[in-house]
Amino acid sequence: MGDVKIAVIGGSGLYAMEGLTALEERTMETPFGPPSDSLRIGRVGDHEVAFLARHGREHRLLPSELPHRANIHALKQLGVRFIISVSAVGSLKITLPPGLFVFPDQFFDRTKRDPQESTFFGGGIVAHVGFGQPVCEVLRPLLVAAARAEGASCQDGGTYVNMEGPAFSTRAESNFHRAMGFDVVGMTNLAEAKLAREAEIAYATMAMVTDFDCWHDEEVSVEAVIAQLGANAKLAQRVLTRAIAALDPNATARSHDALKGAIFTAREKWPAARVAELGPILARYR
Repeated sequence: MGDVKIAVIGGSGLYAMEGLTALEERTMETPFGPPSDSLRIGRVGDHEVAFLARHGREHRLLPSELPHRANIHALKQLGVRFIISVSAVGSLKITLPPGLFVFPDQFFDRTKRDPQESTFFGGGIVAHVGFGQPVCEVLRPLLVAAARAEGASCQDGGTYVNMEGPAFSTRAESNFHRAMGFDVVGMTNLAEAKLAREAEIAYATMAMVTDFDCWHDEEVSVEAVIAQLGANAKLAQRVLTRAIAALDPNATARSHDALKGAIFTAREKWPAARVAELGPILARYR
């Protein structure tokens, strides 16, 4: 594995990192196909950082088309230990207006996609990682502190409900999500968080509220979402730069030992082909 320990996955509206210097473009290969885009690797202060555009730089991938396993596998190959996810979300509460940053501490799954796409395991190796606390306890407080220091309006904690997409919610779905007490709704983060946990990479989300979803507005407008993303982008860049500068890339989080005791299949029974595919993920346990 490499020695790039911090990664940023940029969602809608964040297709590059302005603070990233000494850039190197790297095309990665994985057993799960290519990632969403080539990785841009550079420096933020003293830290090497990898940036990946979740939907591709031209925003050409639907939420259901995202190669989550390839994305996380590629970052693991680089040696990444911490992932900051930047994501656009809709608000489910009047107290969370557009322009606010939310740092969720929980996720809820409302997707219909193949569950196999949210795990590296199967095919002869069974693992069940703990996921009760899906967000990194080291990384999230750093992001919150950085946002506050940059003057962002933000909420510390909350539940991100992951819907299927690509259509926005129906009014009935939006009201259901509100009745369940969820805070924000998005289309991408849960599979990332699950796969990062299996890869023993700490993960946290910076969710940028772009709209009130259709419980409050008649419809969600793409034009309005894009306009709000543009308004959020410069502030998001400053928050990222500050948080990365404050992060010790060698710090230890619970996620970094997620596979310890989680693999049920005896080592001598692991199929060689699966061991080869999951090489950087299983390296500590081979």
